[in-house]
Amino acid sequence: MKPTTLGQLERVNPESYWKRENRGFTAWLAEEGNIKLLGTTLGIELELQAREKTIGPFRADILCRDIAADSWVLVETQMGPTNYAHLGQLLTHAAGLNAVTIVWIAERFTQEHRAAIDWLNEATDEHLSFFGLEIELWRIGNSPPAPKFNAVCIPNRWTQGVMDAANLMQSSAPDDNLTEIKKLQRAYWQAFRSYLSKENSLLQPGKVMPVHWMSMSLGRSGFGLNAVATRFNPESESQKAGEIRTEVVITHAGAKVHFALLEDQREEIEHALGERLTWYDPPEAKYSKIILRRAADVTDRRAWPEQHAWLKARLEAFYQIFAPRIRGLSLEDLPERSEECSPLQT
Repeated sequence: MKPTTLGQLERVNPESYWKRENRGFTAWLAEEGNIKLLGTTLGIELELQAREKTIGPFRADILCRDIAADSWVLVETQMGPTNYAHLGQLLTHAAGLNAVTIVWIAERFTQEHRAAIDWLNEATDEHLSFFGLEIELWRIGNSPPAPKFNAVCIPNRWTQGVMDAANLMQSSAPDDNLTEIKKLQRAYWQAFRSYLSKENSLLQPGKVMPVHWMSMSLGRSGFGLNAVATRFNPESESQKAGEIRTEVVITHAGAKVHFALLEDQREEIEHALGERLTWYDPPEAKYSKIILRRAADVTDRRAWPEQHAWLKARLEAFYQIFAPRIRGLSLEDLPERSEECSPLQT
């Protein structure tokens, strides 16, 4: 049998493909599929918030939200080798925010800038994480160039945290290697699950994991009921004033349509709850949320019983009011259906 002829990989100069940094590479990276590729490289589910965004005294090339951690991810891009001007911008970003992941992407990292990023990861606490990525382009023959991110600088605690979370999802055994924040999250939901059991709640909480949310079923695929406890407050954009919240999350292919149908019942729903809700439907995202929030210090264990009582009461009210309405939504209202989104996109 004649062996198949294989093509040869050829490296492409990124600067020859992206003629300009901001209108070329940065614009390309801000596209949905490319942000997803970046998130896969980092092990983060990213949601694009803005491009060329001014935040306080500085300007971010790309601003994203880490969906799971509910915190900022700032991306600084450049062509060619790393330089001190961009390093200075990274330090300005770090000084301006309390909890953030900063990603520096360049064609090539110099040895001194690798050392600087490694030092920043060692010198700062877990509220700040710095990544250094090199961008490469490759093709075979006349094929379009394919991008490849190489992580040259990664926080040690980040790698360990990703592994710990994955291991805990597969096993209920205790894991002493978790960070203090992950241990706190796990303890919070263990205590909440025990509270629901003691109070004979009809809620069926999901598996306890070291994350900032706990998911429950609303009786229909593509809809979820979440309890959230986070140290980050998105309204004040501060890590010093956390919050707890209950939320209906719609993740299926017709999320926008069903969100609009529920929002048509907004006055009736809010009257039944006796609460004003946040109706969150970002046009660039594939999901929608209906949220009730309150400020809370989730690190204060003495406040957990009162917080858990608030979550239980609101989750039960959400289920009672939303579940029948969601079951009544017609499939005829949906656009052409496609594969549903993963619950992790919530």
